Amino acid sequence: VQLVESGGGSVQAGGSLRLSCAVSGYTVANYAMAWFRQAPGQEREGVATIEKDGGMTYNSAVQGRFTISKDNAKNTLYLQVVSLTPEDTATYYCAAGRFTFWSLIPDDYNYWGQGTQVTVS
Repeated sequence: VQLVESGGGSVQAGGSLRLSCAVSGYTVANYAMAWFRQAPGQEREGVATIEKDGGMTYNSAVQGRFTISKDNAKNTLYLQVVSLTPEDTATYYCAAGRFTFWSLIPDDYNYWGQGTQVTVS
């Protein structure tokens, strides 16, 4: 299983990005997936999760600003982020599980990407 994130970058406060996670060796349509982030010196935290059937759950810190989605045909997970603040600066990771319900707990997930850096100034 391979997860490859892209789309990170440096933006000014108020800016937007679209993060992508291309997946191989695993079928996005069959399981839950999620985005996590980790800032230097802090624990990894769940940002958003999407269930097998498309139900979405968000961390309250990003509710209304971040949107998780997936394209089953492209086997790709996305995270649209808008109204970014410096507090959103972190490395963002996509994660894939072997379950169908939602979870924002890192230990629940089996597979991880290498991360993509988002820096907001």
